[in-house]
Amino acid sequence: MSDSPIDPRLRGALDKVIDPELRRPITELGMVQSARVDGTTAHVTILLTVSGCPMRGTIETDVTEALGAVGGVTDVSVDVGVMTPAQREELQETLGHRKANPFADPHNLTRVHAVTSGKGGVGKSSVTVNIAAALAAMGRTVGIVDADIHGFSVPGLLGITQPPTRVGDMILPPVVEVPVDLTTPADDAAPGASRRRAERGVIKVISIGMFVDPSQPVAWRGPMLHRAVEQFLTDVHFGDLDHLLLDLPPGTGDIAISVGQLLPNSGVLVVSTPQHAAVTVAERSGALAQQTDQKVTGVVENMSAMVLPDGTRMEVFGSGGGATIAASLTERLGYDVPLLGEIPLDVTVREAADRGEPAVWANPESPAARHLWEVARALDELGRDLAGRSLGITVRG
Repeated sequence: MSDSPIDPRLRGALDKVIDPELRRPITELGMVQSARVDGTTAHVTILLTVSGCPMRGTIETDVTEALGAVGGVTDVSVDVGVMTPAQREELQETLGHRKANPFADPHNLTRVHAVTSGKGGVGKSSVTVNIAAALAAMGRTVGIVDADIHGFSVPGLLGITQPPTRVGDMILPPVVEVPVDLTTPADDAAPGASRRRAERGVIKVISIGMFVDPSQPVAWRGPMLHRAVEQFLTDVHFGDLDHLLLDLPPGTGDIAISVGQLLPNSGVLVVSTPQHAAVTVAERSGALAQQTDQKVTGVVENMSAMVLPDGTRMEVFGSGGGATIAASLTERLGYDVPLLGEIPLDVTVREAADRGEPAVWANPESPAARHLWEVARALDELGRDLAGRSLGITVRG
């Protein structure tokens, strides 16, 4: 007989149960206190990280389904307990969580994108959410920090109602999964091109809107704004991310400067509308990168020409603004700043946002979604630059 609290007949099935917040097997996280078989009934005791864990139902269902598929098991009994403080501390050690900003480490391989704009109303948050959703559908693990403290909107755009989970001094962000049946456009994003099943990446999100009454204004000034962004980066356990997107407030104020200080290796993605009246304003938000030692990754022109049913294009907000900003920043900064995409004005984007769903998932073949896919692919193809970085590998002679 084994001394393990988990019956070997059940371990394989439990190893396949993934915690929905931490995205790791529950056996690896110390969440299975015991598991045994009595006749044809599997008895298992699961330890949640905290009392009132919002994902309790999901975990119970997944455990029941996994053990129900074990040969000889016809019934499953799941008891639920809560970790002790000592067990939660051990969990944090298992996760390697430290009260520090991992994304400031020059050896960190996460690609960080600060999404900014010169002024509000250009659809910056919508662009951020849809790029994240497209990256997740490519199989990437993506984080979003809703750094627009006064005008937070990311939770609503993704339909998130679940609060974060606090485990000691560690915060576990809500997780949004790619829909199971989603198919994506081909790489060329051409209308009518062949489609393929999406990968199952995830989006992990944190926002001040998850901690305050959404109907009340957040009346904070500089030091508090800096501290809020810093806590999002140090206290929230995002785990290993491929991409981290920060939805910044418009302009070149406190938070934009704080992000430059806290994330010196981040790239800046400038979002603007096509009209030339917005060019100078948007250019200033990109030029700030010169003062914060960041690099402008590119420019996205949002609300570009609307594609009408007969195929003609209506330039509601004019044209050429994005290209002008990209050319101006290229000259000013001394390196190539590409125009990554021109996202057409598209009512399906607004309709999907009102439902709390990214347009690239809801209507992946729509004109705006196809261009958003292109922007996401362009950001992903920047790749993880390993030159000069420590891989943590020791070569022994």
